[in-house]
Amino acid sequence: MVTAEMAMAMPALVLVALALAWMLSLGVSQGTLAHAAREGARSAARGDSAPVVRAAVRRVAPGAVVTIARGGSLVEVSASLQRRPPGRLLRPMGRTLRASATGWQEVP
Repeated sequence: MVTAEMAMAMPALVLVALALAWMLSLGVSQGTLAHAAREGARSAARGDSAPVVRAAVRRVAPGAVVTIARGGSLVEVSASLQRRPPGRLLRPMGRTLRASATGWQEVP
């Protein structure tokens, strides 16, 4: 009797485990994206060109979409990354992750 009940509950338990693993990987990806934005802000603050800043961000977070804003003595680098889970059952859990970093522009 317990075997039949376990057979009924097992797919739900596996789905919950996969969803938890996916959410954990989103957290790791968010941290990586924040680090990439900081790297881009450092590069932009040194006065590097936009392609060099984008390359610095994409070295840390491949596939990230990078936006650079320079205003006065500040530079802001924003990065976003589309994450889609594997498989069809978790597809509604896809997310766009965003991070930004601001730095003071260095005076040459």
